[in-house]
Amino acid sequence: MRLARFRTGRGSALAAGLVAAALALTGCSSGGADDEETGGGDFAPVTIEHALGTTVVDREPERIVTLGMGSAETAIALGTVPVGIEEYAWGSDDTGYLPWIHDAVTEAGAELPEQFTGGSELEIERIAALDPDLILAPWSGITQEQYDALSAFAPTVAYEEQPWTITWQDQMRVIGEAMGKSDEAATEIAQIESQFADAAASRPDYQGVTFSFIYNTGPGTLGVFFPEEQRVAMVRGLGLTVDPVVDTLTETEGTDSAVIGLELAGLLDDSDLLFTFYSDETNRTETESQPVYAQIPAVARGAVVAPTDQSFVTGSSMINPLTVPWSIERYLPMIDTAVATLDR
Repeated sequence: MRLARFRTGRGSALAAGLVAAALALTGCSSGGADDEETGGGDFAPVTIEHALGTTVVDREPERIVTLGMGSAETAIALGTVPVGIEEYAWGSDDTGYLPWIHDAVTEAGAELPEQFTGGSELEIERIAALDPDLILAPWSGITQEQYDALSAFAPTVAYEEQPWTITWQDQMRVIGEAMGKSDEAATEIAQIESQFADAAASRPDYQGVTFSFIYNTGPGTLGVFFPEEQRVAMVRGLGLTVDPVVDTLTETEGTDSAVIGLELAGLLDDSDLLFTFYSDETNRTETESQPVYAQIPAVARGAVVAPTDQSFVTGSSMINPLTVPWSIERYLPMIDTAVATLDR
């Protein structure tokens, strides 16, 4: 089943941006040899340092490829539809694409990006065949070996410190910098903050309600995401408060979380709400049938927000100009139900 469009009017705004970008590129291509050598326009070369190296972008990118999560959406919002994106089958709908990406691109009248396998089986040859002039991977898990292979044929921007660890603001800023659109990225960040503020203001009963965002990787396991992890930041943006118990936990490298084990589930006793997700229905059944898990106060009260729609789980796990409005309208009714279980 197709999901509703993420925001009325976003497609027309993107279309205008894409038309403007196309006109700018046409103007550049009609210039002389000097323009062709420099890339034309007002693009100022940038140097970006990150965990896997130093990347120099010396001309305005036209053929962008994105890896990991969230970068494709920001590139689209800044006016450039990538020529290639890492596939995310778990959250895609019947179009084969993440719904907010499909809607944004088709509403703008642009061509959908080619999708390729990522992760440990990253299809580097397919990416090279797309002839990219910029590869964005600031929120990804690419390895040094993969980065070296990619950067041999295109400027590649990786994560600043650890894989899969970046704030949504920093992700958007570095993408804006690499695309020569820092001002536009700052505007998009401000718009997202405004959308969060409006949503929080519409739900005064969320004030003072604490939550933990947890996950599992099978029976007996338990992890807690940290406040800056993007799915937690999404909930914080709506006006809820992260249970301060998270400040006592130690990060498990490369996860933006602490893996504590179900034996320490008592640490969550003071969380008013729990947010989580399950890999499939079997995982849900196994997790919820564990007595220790069932005794967590929020679980016993039914104060758990655990969406089952894979597209929503994916969309609400990252913050960018396309997913935020799409997720907010779906999240609020779920949270309202959980908050209603509290004795306040």
